[in-house]
Formats: sequence, structure tokens, C-alpha cells
Amino acid sequence: MPHNSYTGEDYNVTSRGVNDQGNSYDHRVSSAGDHSYHYSNKDGGYYYQNSDSSRYYNSGDGYSRHTAADGSVTERTANTK
Repeated sequence: MPHNSYTGEDYNVTSRGVNDQGNSYDHRVSSAGDHSYHYSNKDGGYYYQNSDSSRYYNSGDGYSRHTAADGSVTERTANTK
């Protein structure tokens, strides 16, 4: 069973496809029964949307944004020095 390093849970992929923008996605169900979506974008970024309303986006080039279930946001950028 695959393991989600972000949530720490094992999961099964129940469906996958490509959306209108050409980005691939899959629907995941964790070992605890939580549902989430994972998108792999054509530009190298990726995005998680979890059943508790939390979201995580990584641009693939050093920027990330985590939105917690309570709405708080944490953003990170790569050091460009």
C-alpha cells in the first residue's frame, strides 16, 4: 500500500484521470478512511486536497502553500541568494 509522506498515512488509489487543464489526478482513500485528491501538474507542481478541507500546493520550484483545516495559511519560498 502506498504511503503519503505528508499525512503519514497509507492509502489506496481508487481512481485516476486527467482534468481539462491536462493535469493528472488521483482519488485516494487512506487507511483511516479519509478521502483526498492529489494533482500532478504539467508544470512540475503538485497539489493535495484532503477530506478535512486542508490543502497543500507545491510549485515544484521552491514555493509551497499549506492551508490548514482551520483556514490558517503557511507559505514557504526557496532561498534565491
